[in-house]
Amino acid sequence: MDLALLRTFVMVHRAGSFTRAAGLLGLSQPAVTGQIRTLERQLGRPLFLRTARGVVPTTVGDELAHKVAPHLDALLEITEAGLDDTSPLRTLHLAGPPEFTALRALPALTALVAQGLAVRCAFGSTEELFEGLSAGHHDLAIATSRPRGRLLEAAPLCDEEHVLIASPRWAARLGGPAVIQVKGAGALEALPVVEVHESLPLVTRYWSTVFDTRPVTSGTIIAPDLRAVLTCVARGAGLGVLPRYLCMDALDTGEVVALLNPPVPPLRTYFLAVRTGALALPHIAKAYEWLLRSAVDW
Repeated sequence: MDLALLRTFVMVHRAGSFTRAAGLLGLSQPAVTGQIRTLERQLGRPLFLRTARGVVPTTVGDELAHKVAPHLDALLEITEAGLDDTSPLRTLHLAGPPEFTALRALPALTALVAQGLAVRCAFGSTEELFEGLSAGHHDLAIATSRPRGRLLEAAPLCDEEHVLIASPRWAARLGGPAVIQVKGAGALEALPVVEVHESLPLVTRYWSTVFDTRPVTSGTIIAPDLRAVLTCVARGAGLGVLPRYLCMDALDTGEVVALLNPPVPPLRTYFLAVRTGALALPHIAKAYEWLLRSAVDW
């Protein structure tokens, strides 16, 4: 049985689409279709069922993928690793949220630069990151949800704590955390809100978790960058909800104040996503494991 046919089959199985598999393999869609039909003729059994949204494997297809995929990944790992320890410069294409990637992931990866790793970075929403990862534009993606389907897999990276902050002037006017603890969300209704989107995603999550309600206000300043939110809040523009790692220095210097310290603060989990089988590539596997180890201290 031709290994090239099996490689194409495994990619289609993971991608759930002839078109997406063709893009990842660098082949035309007719070539992928032809290879799958050849393999099906050799086996005498259908491997996929065509649907309006792509293909789904038959039970025979699932069984074959389970048997051959680990061995194909192992062969890829051997060919990529080479026969000696000297390897040329390899480039990792990393994608993630701009602030987290800039302040957490990229600084961690700089330790691998001396070991021959180059890094190219892209930013985007979780949906955009998964689309780019699926299409082969990225090697690793940091996202705030797990991907679906067989083509991508992910591991929890770290949890991020969210903090309700304002400038010291606003905190003094409110009376401090004790007053807010007693009055709840009602104590904050008069404050302007600084957020990253009109839907107030961070404030809404905080209100839901801590106050068991939704905010009744709208945003006063909307800036699609968490660092801009921090700057505006520190200048007295209003309240904001930010990850602790991003506003930790401002809290330590007193530029901003935590308006509340709930016993169970809101958390958001980051995931490190990769195309299934891509960890057979040594430079991707090394960056993947390095980020997971580094995240223990985040």
